[in-house]
Amino acid sequence: MLIKTYGSTIIGVNALIITVEVDIVQGANVHIVGLPDSAVKESLQRMEAALANSKYKFPRQRIIVNLAPADIRKEGSGYDLPIAIAILASSGQIESADADQYVIMGELSLDGSVKSIKGALPMAIEAKRQGFKGFILPMDNAPEAAIVSGLTVIGVNNISEVVDFFADHDSIKPVEVSPADEFYKKLDKYEFNFSDVKGQENIKRALEISAAGGHNVLLIGPPGSGKTMLAKRLPSILPPLTLDEALETTKIHSVAGKMSSGTSLVTTRPFRAPHHTISDAGLVGGGSFPQPGEISLAQNGVLFLDELPEFKRTVLEVMRQPMEDRMVTISRSKMTVEYPANFMLVAAMNPCPCGYYNHPDQECTCIPGSVQRYLNKISGPLLDRIDIHVEVVPVPFKELSDTREGEKSESVRKRVVKARKIQEERFKEIEGVHCNAQMSSKLLREHCKISEQGMVLLKNAMEKLGLSARAYDRIQKVARTIADLDNSIEIRNEHLAEAIQFRSLDRDSWGK
Repeated sequence: MLIKTYGSTIIGVNALIITVEVDIVQGANVHIVGLPDSAVKESLQRMEAALANSKYKFPRQRIIVNLAPADIRKEGSGYDLPIAIAILASSGQIESADADQYVIMGELSLDGSVKSIKGALPMAIEAKRQGFKGFILPMDNAPEAAIVSGLTVIGVNNISEVVDFFADHDSIKPVEVSPADEFYKKLDKYEFNFSDVKGQENIKRALEISAAGGHNVLLIGPPGSGKTMLAKRLPSILPPLTLDEALETTKIHSVAGKMSSGTSLVTTRPFRAPHHTISDAGLVGGGSFPQPGEISLAQNGVLFLDELPEFKRTVLEVMRQPMEDRMVTISRSKMTVEYPANFMLVAAMNPCPCGYYNHPDQECTCIPGSVQRYLNKISGPLLDRIDIHVEVVPVPFKELSDTREGEKSESVRKRVVKARKIQEERFKEIEGVHCNAQMSSKLLREHCKISEQGMVLLKNAMEKLGLSARAYDRIQKVARTIADLDNSIEIRNEHLAEAIQFRSLDRDSWGK
C-alpha cells in the first residue's frame, strides 16, 4: 500500500518540504531513491533495530522509498522517523489517517528513541507556510519549533509515542512557547560585564564608540594587557536584540546545529571567537553541502579574531566582501545559497612578533624591520574596513588593586542605545543603512560636515602624525558617532580630536 509522509530539508537558512513515499509490494530488498546520501541509506539498519526493539515488525517484502523532489540531495539522519512511520503505515501496523497533515523529522536510535535534528525552526516556519497542521519532532527541538505560532508542535521521545499520537491525538500535549515571554525572560543575560574591568578607561571608551556606531575595531597590545577580556564584554553594551533579530539569529544557529537542548530562542547577541587555524569555509561558510560559517553565526553580534596576523591571509581576504555586503553567497555546481553576515568585527593582535613593541616596561627583542613585516600580514583593504585602531597598554598595579567597581555595562548600553536611535532617525529613509559605520561617501559628505576650524585640525593631524588617506573618511565616521553620543548635531573640534587618536596603525611612526 502506498503511504505518504512529509519531512523537510534545509537549503541555506530556509527549509523545503520533502515528500516521503513508501510502497510495499511482493518481493525482497529495500530501495531508497531520490538522491539520498550515506546517512539516509544507512537508516534502514537503524530502523530495523528500532522497530524490533519497539515491538514492531520490519516487513520482509520489497520496500520502495522515494524522497521527492528527486533532484535535491537528501542528507542527514533526520529522515529516519518519517520513513519508519510510513513503513509501519504501509504495512498496516498502525493507523495513519492524518499522517500526511504533519511534518515528521527525527533520527532513530537502535532502542527506538528519537535524537535531535538540525534546523527545527526554519522547518517549522516552512510547515506553517505550507499549511500543515503540525510538526512532530524530537522533544529536545520542540521548544525551538514551538516559537512558530499557529502550528501544533508535538515533541516525542521515541517512536512509540508517535504511533500512540496517531492512534489518539490526546495522548501527547502540544509544546507551547510564547515568543514574547521567552524573549523578554532571558533578554540580555550576559556572563561578562564592563564593571569587571580594572582601568583601561580609554579602551572602554573606544568600545563604547564602536558599539554606538557599529564600527569595526582593532585592539593592539602586548600579551596580558586585557584585549580578549575587553572584547568579550562588547556584546553586553550593544543594543538589545529585537524579536526579529532574535528569530533571524536563531534560524542560523538552528541550521548549524548550535542550539542547546531545550532552548527555544537566541536572546543575547552572539560572540564568536574562532581559532586562527580556521579554514576559509569554516569562517565564511561552505563545504560540499554548504553550512553557515563563523561570520554567519556571528549575525547581529560580534566576531572576535584574536591574534589577527596569525590567521592565513586567504582566510582574511575572503571575509572582505561579506563585510561590505553583509551577506555571503556560496555557489556550488548544483546550488547557490546565501547566508546573512551582519556582524561587528573585533580583532586583536600583538604589536610585533615578540609582543612587546611600545611596552612601557619590557624591551622589544625583534630585529629591525620585523615589526613592519608583522603588520604587513594584514592587508590594506582589510584595514580599510576597520574604523578604530586603539593601542592597549598593561594596567598598572595601582588600578588592578583598586577595589572600587567600574561602570556597569547597563549604564554604557543606555548611552549606546540613545546614539543608535539618533542614527535610526537619520537613516530611516535609506535602505540597508542603520548606523554610521555603514555610511557611503555620499552620506558621509551629507552628514559629516566639518567646520573650517575642524578641517584645519584634521589637516594638521594628518600632516604631523603622518596619517594615511584612508584614515580621512574613517575619522569623520567615528567623529560623527562621538557627536551622537554627545547628543550634538554638529561635529565639534573635540569630537574630531578624539576620533583622530583612534587611528594608531595609520601613523607613519608606527612600527619604525
